Amino acid sequence: MSPGLRLRPIGVVHSPWKEPSDLPPPAFAPPGFFGRSRGTIEIQRRFAPGLDGLEGFSHIIVLFQFHKAGAAKLKVLPPGQAEPRGVFASRSPHRPNPLGMSVLRLLGRSGRRLDVSGLDLIDGTPVLDIKPYTARDRKSRIRTGWIGRRRPAAR
Repeated sequence: MSPGLRLRPIGVVHSPWKEPSDLPPPAFAPPGFFGRSRGTIEIQRRFAPGLDGLEGFSHIIVLFQFHKAGAAKLKVLPPGQAEPRGVFASRSPHRPNPLGMSVLRLLGRSGRRLDVSGLDLIDGTPVLDIKPYTARDRKSRIRTGWIGRRRPAAR
């Protein structure tokens, strides 16, 4: 990768969640919490023509920067787990490159604003890219590693 790699935000998230602590960890969120969570993505004017045709998709992939993540960690303790995991085996925001990805339902488009649900991003999150979610993105047979396993009982 080029040492001169620079990513520029193309837009920003407008969310009811102001700080990372406002969001429950996905494993502990009440049923349907993220599905009901709504917000908007506002694209900069100069990038707005790039949205043409997006309104025909039900879901979008949003690549973003964890702008409030703090220092990177190679080992993290996922919520509800007793054993630290490698950051690359987690969804932790504390990454060497603080990049994230969310799949959101696209509810509609109004000019350069996208109305979305399934929002798990905080207000002010810089959006780096948007891609349509397609049938090719769905995988029917996946393994989820340690996720979903019960944590060992304390002794």
